[in-house]
Amino acid sequence: MPIWNRRCETMDREGLEQLQLERLQATVNRAYRNVRFYHQRLEEAGVEPEDVVALGDIERLPFTTRHDLTAAYPYQMLSVPLRQIVRIHTPAGADESAVVGYTRNDLRTWSELVARVISAAGVTRHDVVQVTFGNGPLAGAFGMCQGAERVGASVVPVSAENVERQIKVLRDFRSTVLVCTAGHATHLARAMKRLGLDPSETSLRLGLFGGEPFSEDTRRTVESELGISATDNYGLGEVLGPGVSGECEHKSGLHVNEDHFLVEVVDPGSLQPVPAGQQGELVITTLSREGMPLLRYRTGALTSIDPNRCSCGRTTVRMSKVAARSDDMVTVRGVNVFPHDIEGLLLEVEGVEPHYQVIIDRNDGLDEMIVMVEVSKAIFSDRLGGLVELEERIRERFQYVLGLTPHLKLVEPMGLDRSPRGQNRIIDRRRL
Repeated sequence: MPIWNRRCETMDREGLEQLQLERLQATVNRAYRNVRFYHQRLEEAGVEPEDVVALGDIERLPFTTRHDLTAAYPYQMLSVPLRQIVRIHTPAGADESAVVGYTRNDLRTWSELVARVISAAGVTRHDVVQVTFGNGPLAGAFGMCQGAERVGASVVPVSAENVERQIKVLRDFRSTVLVCTAGHATHLARAMKRLGLDPSETSLRLGLFGGEPFSEDTRRTVESELGISATDNYGLGEVLGPGVSGECEHKSGLHVNEDHFLVEVVDPGSLQPVPAGQQGELVITTLSREGMPLLRYRTGALTSIDPNRCSCGRTTVRMSKVAARSDDMVTVRGVNVFPHDIEGLLLEVEGVEPHYQVIIDRNDGLDEMIVMVEVSKAIFSDRLGGLVELEERIRERFQYVLGLTPHLKLVEPMGLDRSPRGQNRIIDRRRL
């Protein structure tokens, strides 16, 4: 497979680490001088920009969390005047009080890094790339479109809602690359089977999957059902999503764009570094972001790092596929969901009690969310119309806040399990 930016992706380790150090020093200096949050945190840690003289000094820097971003809402994490910010995103999830700003140069960098990721997967200027992520709060669709355009491919953005429309576009436009979640690809394959369509009669050859974790079993199933080669890619809205890393044709780990991101893997309890190859929480420091630099951002993703050189020729480290998290977040159809977010939106609905349980399952390749929630005695014992109206209000809140529509089951007061086992608010039954 071609390497999009051979100079950067095959750089010798000594040169790469020197570049990382120079960019780390510039990033710390930018954050210290232009972002009040980092100025205060670095002073509390007793660190000044001049103290960063080696890559190992990153361990002296403070961590950044999602909570820090929401506390700085909306613009306190920006390191440039607002007039220089040309794109603003909110990372996918219920808590939209986190804001990510991009300068024009940041957007150029984003398209460059996505171009690297999709080129590693096999995309060329001769491809027709069908992007089926919903735009909405998901920045992934924008990033994938920009990266594919950078490569010179033809891009077809399609809503992820109407599967028959997607299949029609896939056939009529002769799409060769499908960009979506692995779960959605499974759903698409089964829909084609129901409609009596043979995927081998389409032009599809590649699948680029991100937005949610998937197992090797899922990969093999999708590859078999659609007749494609499927690769994984990783990114997150707070840092850059997609564009942080992606698999090459060998599918032996996701190559990290190390000239733009300094990655660490730490024990999520002690926050101390773990040895190469050992699983821990992924921590990312941006090295080139102008609008919103991030120091040691705790992603919550559990992975490991392989520093050995890949046979594809790239010299960057590889991270293993993300299959779990160090926190209680789950990803449903590309949207990050936390228990406290669900609790918050439910309690905004009059008549709902503060007791609920959510079951995440997968049906016909698509994620589905089943929400069981206790309602007040007055409403539960009222006429049926009152319960129907309450269900509608709850669905509206889920759709407005999360962009998801759950299956609802209203439960009488004290109807949910109060035992320790029942305290598990989110049960994930998917086999990812």
